[in-house]
Amino acid sequence: MTHARMSGTEQAWAALGGDPALLARIGTSGPDGLLPARLPVMELARSAVAVCSLAAAELAARRTARPVPQVRVDDGAVATAFTSERHLRIDRRALTNFAPLSRFWRTADGWVRTHANYPHHRARLLATLGLPADTSDDTAVDAVAASFTGRRGPEIEQTVYAAGGLAVVARTPEEWAAGPRGAAVAATPLVARDRIGSGPVRRTAALAGEPLLPAAGLRVLDLTRVIAGPVATRTLALLGADVLRIDAPQLPESQDAHSDTGFGKRSADLDLGSRSGMAVFDELLTDADVVVVGYRPGAIERFGLMPESLAARRPGLVIGRLSAWGQGPWAQRRGFDSLVQVATGIASVEATAGPENLPGALPAQALDHGTGYLLAAGVLRALTEQHDAGGSRLVTLSLARTAAWLLEELPARAESGAECGAGSGVTGSYDPEKWLTETDSPLGRLRHALPPVAFDGSPADWSRPPGPLGADAAAWLTA
Repeated sequence: MTHARMSGTEQAWAALGGDPALLARIGTSGPDGLLPARLPVMELARSAVAVCSLAAAELAARRTARPVPQVRVDDGAVATAFTSERHLRIDRRALTNFAPLSRFWRTADGWVRTHANYPHHRARLLATLGLPADTSDDTAVDAVAASFTGRRGPEIEQTVYAAGGLAVVARTPEEWAAGPRGAAVAATPLVARDRIGSGPVRRTAALAGEPLLPAAGLRVLDLTRVIAGPVATRTLALLGADVLRIDAPQLPESQDAHSDTGFGKRSADLDLGSRSGMAVFDELLTDADVVVVGYRPGAIERFGLMPESLAARRPGLVIGRLSAWGQGPWAQRRGFDSLVQVATGIASVEATAGPENLPGALPAQALDHGTGYLLAAGVLRALTEQHDAGGSRLVTLSLARTAAWLLEELPARAESGAECGAGSGVTGSYDPEKWLTETDSPLGRLRHALPPVAFDGSPADWSRPPGPLGADAAAWLTA
């Protein structure tokens, strides 16, 4: 069966190596016309959540020797979860998702997009213009606009990246596919699955007296940031895993971002560059079942944390790994969903009508969220395979490869309302309240999206709210 004849769910499940017969366990429902765009964004979102739910149901069945539970995919829950950062309220305060310097800029030959949500990226962008880091936002916006309008996009992209900042030229899908970056990504599978070492079969039984949670009793080291990786580990936490997020104390991170993706987890600071920090990490690794890595290639390898070395130190480990750009010339570059949309041509496809032809954006950070659920699915399927045959396993994804899936492989069915404004952030004429809830937390009263992963016996919400970054001990919970 070719991609053109397969649904997104069938494509993703095949990429995960799943038994096609299990697809009959999936049922879908919910309102129509959500996540409207020219590209099939809702198909991507629905498919990623469906295979994640099915992989969870399959592992639950394997661990308890029961039939695979029925999976329920509700489009309303999916669309709400894919825009979870927009729905989150902390004591009624909405999050600011993009800083003033994270935007499109007109250049002499088209458009570039910058990403400057983090202070160090903002400072590096301004440094290319000879401006200090404490330049006001209004002055900075005017200065960047004035500079970029007279320069060519490729020169801006190269100069800003060389300074450690982030700027990407808006390309068409054809331009991206014809270049070495696009060709390298296209040559990789949507989900790369590898057995990278030996290891025992670890058949961790479900905890006595607990609900049927597929990841109960499993320990996950979470070395991820921003959205995609944290969405994956947030999902594993929902499914019963003890997820411990590790951050470097010297690397700034957004508490607001963690407030959205930190449900179910604990968070600790650990300096892997110090002897004591690495000793603590080694101790944690000794009892870990899963390690999820969301840093660009080269960022943590300098600490000796390559997948093969992790597997050698902890035989039977499952490793999930994601990056922005995947393989190719940009493999080690920093990247975010918004930039990948621009580079791969998505922004060109979603451009607004009119003489300026302003590049557009998807109605959700769908590459981030979609890749996150696919990564969680890949880890769950690897745990199922490990349960059956042992071995250490590596699952690899990238935002750029997910973009290729959206652009080239998913059924080309735009959702109703797509013509109304690509990139507007509209999520259809539905009331998301059904898929939102409130809870108290150490951060205040939270309104947040409910998890979209659902099957018979799955939890309706996470077991714990997020807390302050770095507030927990770098240790596993006692059984």
